[in-house]
Amino acid sequence: MSSSQQDTAVLKKPVEEKKEKMISGSEAVMLSLLEEGVDTIFGYPGGAIMPIYDSLYDFSEKIKHILVRHEQGGIHAAQGFARSSGKVGVVFATSGPGATNLVTGLADALIDSTPVVCVTGQVFAHLLGTDAFQETDVINITTPVTKWNYQVTDASEICSVLAKAFYIAKSGRPGPVLIDITKNAQIQKIKYDGYSKCDHIRSYRPKPKIRNEYIVQAAELINKAERPFVIFGQGIILGKAENEFKAFLEKSGIPAAWTILGLSALPTDHPLNVGMLGMHGNYGPNVLTNECDVLIAIGMRFDDRVTGRLDKYAKQAKVVHLDIDPAEIDKNVKSTVPVWGDCKETLPMLTKLMEKRDHSKWVSRFKEYMKEEVQLVINDELNPSTEKMTMGEVINILNELTKGDAVIVTDVGQHQMVACRYARFTQSKSNITSGGLGTMGFALPAAIGAKFGAPDRTVVAIIGDGGFQMTLQELGTIMQSGVDVKILILNNEFLGMVRQWQQLFHDKRYSFVDITSPDFVMIAKGYGIDGQRVSDRTNLKAALKTMLDHKGSYLLEVMVGKENNVFPMVPQGCSVAEIRLK
Repeated sequence: MSSSQQDTAVLKKPVEEKKEKMISGSEAVMLSLLEEGVDTIFGYPGGAIMPIYDSLYDFSEKIKHILVRHEQGGIHAAQGFARSSGKVGVVFATSGPGATNLVTGLADALIDSTPVVCVTGQVFAHLLGTDAFQETDVINITTPVTKWNYQVTDASEICSVLAKAFYIAKSGRPGPVLIDITKNAQIQKIKYDGYSKCDHIRSYRPKPKIRNEYIVQAAELINKAERPFVIFGQGIILGKAENEFKAFLEKSGIPAAWTILGLSALPTDHPLNVGMLGMHGNYGPNVLTNECDVLIAIGMRFDDRVTGRLDKYAKQAKVVHLDIDPAEIDKNVKSTVPVWGDCKETLPMLTKLMEKRDHSKWVSRFKEYMKEEVQLVINDELNPSTEKMTMGEVINILNELTKGDAVIVTDVGQHQMVACRYARFTQSKSNITSGGLGTMGFALPAAIGAKFGAPDRTVVAIIGDGGFQMTLQELGTIMQSGVDVKILILNNEFLGMVRQWQQLFHDKRYSFVDITSPDFVMIAKGYGIDGQRVSDRTNLKAALKTMLDHKGSYLLEVMVGKENNVFPMVPQGCSVAEIRLK
């Protein structure tokens, strides 16, 4: 071969091209979740999400999937996981009824600011709008109950959309996000260039700009106050600002009361913790709300169960409101000084300008009211002379045995209010409940998720006999996953909270609140879960200890008084100062 022929041969030699990595949209979903640090998914498979589940099969060693028994159970479990771990909860569901079964949990997560990402399967893009099998317009259905939602019809969008989903769910005021992915996008092949996390979206500002002049004005008001009062909510927990909050309180010497979602942000035995606000809150915090001269609200939204009648709420007080969501400031209660921003950042700025104060005389007013409440309400609830047990005495013994270290997940009703009033906590992220939406059936699946989110902590689900029957199928999730959840049913054989209102405000006309229940212990045993029923207080402490010491899940049903009421109580339409002790 001549030199010219060799040169030609070199020129004709094909250039080796870099091989492109081609993956399916479903693989892109799983790789995106791995990059976001997801290690647990709650879900239920179906036809429209089957390609994603097929990819999950190859990732099962890296990502744990918990097969729930109902999609509502899946999203409540994801909420419990998020609330106990501080991470984003993740849910998979199929199209149509699978997606619509998430709606209650989405609404719950939105109002309680819980970061959840839901991935739903959808019919092929060319079938959208044709009423295809298991097709629903999930985007329009879920728009009012999500922080953001989006439908993916092309696989090339999957990575960037999921990156936005996680960023939006966990940034600023957290909330639920739903991503609906059509089946064609799940199976479509795309070039994969890696995953980039999202840290900015144009026009989306998760944290408002902190205005230093408002910090100064707030400090001036607080420093001059003679009767300042702090009310705090879940914003402190979501902002991971527990230490900053404690430092603020201890320097200022101001008494503080909590909303039910704020419970556990400050240890319940802290000397400046004066109790619970709201409809079934403590006597002093409610009455003295209408006597304080400066009211400092931190990470709470002044909902109606806290304020009672707005036209009679804290009218004498100047209001300082700290919140990351500007929409909450001035929404219900007009603020004197609005402090926008993340409380982890604004609280230290405020503390720096605070004078070291001693408000012990003012704090003693709360203690005086507490003495009256103990005498007229708490003693009878925690140490009853009645034959039937009370919910309060059950919680009191539970406190003694757990020493305040357990995660307590409550359902909705009388037991919820009693648990929030009397449970004791030593650390944050310990009280998990459905606050704003009040979703019966929340506790059992949420407790499952909470245990996966905090595997080293004892998790106790406290549930009423009505709420338990709404999601008891999730006992199957416990059986299959082997998760260790302690289930405590406080059974009063009524839909207790509704019955209480019917007794007090509807002339004791008990309209359809007398609920018949099955043998819960036998049902639990059918799922391989041990348990027992207690109706005599002499056996109560031993039964609670057996539940807590048992290896694995355990169900304890405690029969309590049928017509016991939760007091104190602010009747609807009344001022917080009109709280009733009896």
